[in-house]
Amino acid sequence: MATIERAGAPADRQGGTPTRSEIEDFLYLEAELLDEWKLDEWLALFAEGATYDVPTTRADDDADSADQLFLVADDYARLQHRVRRLKKPGAHSEWPRSRTAHSISNVRIVEAEGDEVLVRSVFVTYRAKNDVTDCYFGHHFHRIRVQADGLRIVSKRSMLDMSSLRPHGRVSIIV
Repeated sequence: MATIERAGAPADRQGGTPTRSEIEDFLYLEAELLDEWKLDEWLALFAEGATYDVPTTRADDDADSADQLFLVADDYARLQHRVRRLKKPGAHSEWPRSRTAHSISNVRIVEAEGDEVLVRSVFVTYRAKNDVTDCYFGHHFHRIRVQADGLRIVSKRSMLDMSSLRPHGRVSIIV
């Protein structure tokens, strides 16, 4: 039986296409790291050159940040900067930080080729701050690669399935 190390890689992974169970454990670990505000460990789940984006609420799954406004459109360098900024008191919208509960379900491998898989999952993220609780929901697309050091996120797209961000008005957390 594979054990999951804190870095997110099954300890006895031998390469090839990961199983859905391994992918689920990896996504659950990602959610746990975000809830525990272990942002450096969360960032370590990403491959060099990875991307993370959150299109607007009305965007299609295949929206392109070159053509449309996105709430988040981070390359790897910007993702590193986001993590550094969120950990500082100067990140006014997240200081003190929000309390979150990320829930992941309906995990499906929708495409597999070589050492990469495209995974679709459904998420609900609760955010509590200043006596207000917000709920964000939608679906993720993760492209995950098997690397020598374990599973790594190559790209993550979080599609908000809400009709608008109201009453929240913004996304200052990582969904």
